[in-house]
Amino acid sequence: MFRTHTCGALTSANINEKVTLAGWVQRSRDLGGMTFVDLRDRYGITQLTFNEAQNNALCTQARKLGREYVIQVVGTVIERSSKNKNMATGEIEINVDSLTILNEAKLPPFTIEDDTDGGDELRMQFRYLDLRRNTVQQKLFLRHKVALETRNYLDAQGFLDVETPVLIKSTPEGARDFVVPSRMNQGQFYALPQSPQTFKQLLMVSGIDRYYQIVKCFRDEDLRADRQPEFTQIDCEMSYVEQNDILETFEGLIKHIFQKVKGFEFKDAFPRMTYAEAMERYGSDKPDIRFEMEFVDFTSLTKGKGFPVFDDAESVIGINAKTCSEYTRKQLDELTDWLKRPQIGAKGLIYAKYNLDGTIKSSVDKFYAAEDLNQWMKAANAAPGDLLLLLSGDLDKVRKQLCELRLLMGTNLGLRNPEDFKPLWVLDFPLLEWDENHQRYHAMHHPFTSPKPEDLHLLTTEPGKVRANAYDLAMNGVELGGGSIRIHDRELQSNMFDLLGFTKEEAQAQFGFLMTAFEYGAPPHGGLAFGLDRLVATIGGTDSIRDYIAFPKNNSGRDTMIDAPSPLSDEQLKELGVKVS
Repeated sequence: MFRTHTCGALTSANINEKVTLAGWVQRSRDLGGMTFVDLRDRYGITQLTFNEAQNNALCTQARKLGREYVIQVVGTVIERSSKNKNMATGEIEINVDSLTILNEAKLPPFTIEDDTDGGDELRMQFRYLDLRRNTVQQKLFLRHKVALETRNYLDAQGFLDVETPVLIKSTPEGARDFVVPSRMNQGQFYALPQSPQTFKQLLMVSGIDRYYQIVKCFRDEDLRADRQPEFTQIDCEMSYVEQNDILETFEGLIKHIFQKVKGFEFKDAFPRMTYAEAMERYGSDKPDIRFEMEFVDFTSLTKGKGFPVFDDAESVIGINAKTCSEYTRKQLDELTDWLKRPQIGAKGLIYAKYNLDGTIKSSVDKFYAAEDLNQWMKAANAAPGDLLLLLSGDLDKVRKQLCELRLLMGTNLGLRNPEDFKPLWVLDFPLLEWDENHQRYHAMHHPFTSPKPEDLHLLTTEPGKVRANAYDLAMNGVELGGGSIRIHDRELQSNMFDLLGFTKEEAQAQFGFLMTAFEYGAPPHGGLAFGLDRLVATIGGTDSIRDYIAFPKNNSGRDTMIDAPSPLSDEQLKELGVKVS
C-alpha cells in the first residue's frame, strides 16, 4: 500500500512503529549532517528526518527534493527532540529508512501555505494548487459538513431527495438565462435552470409531498462577492402546509446545521419582521440586526426652516452613530465622498454632534436653532458623545443610501462580529413591483407566489398594495434564502399571468404544462430555497462565496484555469445550426 497512516494521524502513541507515509513535500531544511522534510497531505504535516551518519545516500537523495514533489517514505516513528505544540504531529517525527519519488514537480507559481504569496487571479489560474492549501481545504470541508447535516436533517423530517432536469425551457421572468442550442432540434434552445421552481411544484402535484435537492442553478447576471453564474441551492417544497409550518421546519434546519457544524446554539425562536417594517427601520429587506443604528425619520422636524435641501426633500432620515461625536471634519468629509460615489449616489451628508459637554454642533447651524437640534437628539434617543448622520431625498433612494451608510458605520465601529449570528425572518413582501420603464408590474419573487388571502380583493383594484405570502431568512445582512406559499389554483394562476402582462397565448406557451397539471388536483403547497454557498460563507464568517466553491469563476464570469468560456469551431457551430456575428 502507498501509506499506512496519513500525515496528520501519528502521535506519541505511535512511537517505535514502522510506518509508510505518502504526500507532497511542503519544505525541506538542510542542516549539514541532518535533513528535515515536512510531508503534507490533506490531513496534516509530519516531519521526516534523514541522518547522513546513518545513510549518506538516502540523505543525499532527500536534499534533491523540491517543493511539491510527491514522495513515499518508510520509517520509524521517534520522539521529536524539539517539539512543536502548533502541530498535531509535533511530538514525533519519522526516522526515514527508504524514500521513493512518486512524481517530481515544477516549482509552483506561489507558495502552498496558509499565508500564500499568490494573488487572486494567479491562484484561480492554478486552482488545483490553491486547493492544496489547508485554509482552502477547510472551507470545502465546512461546505461538505453543511451539506451532510442538511441531508441528515431533511431525511429525518421525511423529505425525499429528487433530481430535476438541467436542460429546461427558457422563461421570461427573473434574471437572464444561460441557453444551450439543441443539435437535434435546430433553431431551438434549452435553458439552464435558475431554480427548479416549476418542477418542484409538479412534484407536489405528483404526490411527493416533501421534496428537497441540493442543486446547481444558473443565472446570467453581473457578479459580486456573493454571486456566481452557477451556484448551489438547498431547494425544498412541502404539501399541505401553511407559512408557519415552513418557517418552523426550516428554522429547525438552520439551528441543526449551526449546532452540528459550528457548535453554535440558537436558544430562542428566530425573530420575525414584516418587509414594510424592515424597510422603515433599516432600509433593507435583509437587515443586519447585530447592531442598532435604526433609522429615525426627521422629516417633520426639519421642514420649514429655510434649508432647501431638507425643505424640498420627500424624506429626511438619519441614524444615531453612538459614541462618534469626536469624528473629525476630515472623517466626515470622507463619509460624504463615500456616499457621493456613483454606486450610492447621495448628494451630501448632514451631521449633528452631541458633544460630551452637552453642546450640539451641526453642519446646518445656520438654519436650525439649538432648540431644533435638541429635538433631533431627543427623536434619536441621543446622549452626549453621539453623532447624528442625516440624508434627504426621495424615500426609496434615501433608504438605500442610508442603509449603506449604516453598514459602513457598523463595520468601522467593529459592530459586525462575524462570529455573532443574528437571524431574522422577513415576511409579507409586496407581491408585485412596478417597472417604470416598461409600464407594467413584475413579480417581486416569481409568478407562482400566492397573494395573502386577506389581500386578494386588491388584485384587480390596487395590485401594488397586495402582499405576498412570501418570506426570506436573513442573517448578518445576508439573504440566506427565501420562499413562499405557491398558487395551486389554475384560475388564480391565470389571473396572475394576466396581471403580469402575459397574453393567454404567451402564458400557455411558457407555462401551459403547469396550468394543465393544476387541473388534475394540486394540493396547497409552499417551499423555500437556501443558497448553500451563502450559508456556508456566513458560517465561515466571510463575505465571498467564491472561497467555498472548488472551481469558481472570476468577476468576469471566466474560469481562468480551463480558459472558459471559449469559442466553438466552425464545424461545431454548423452542426448546431448557430451563426455567430
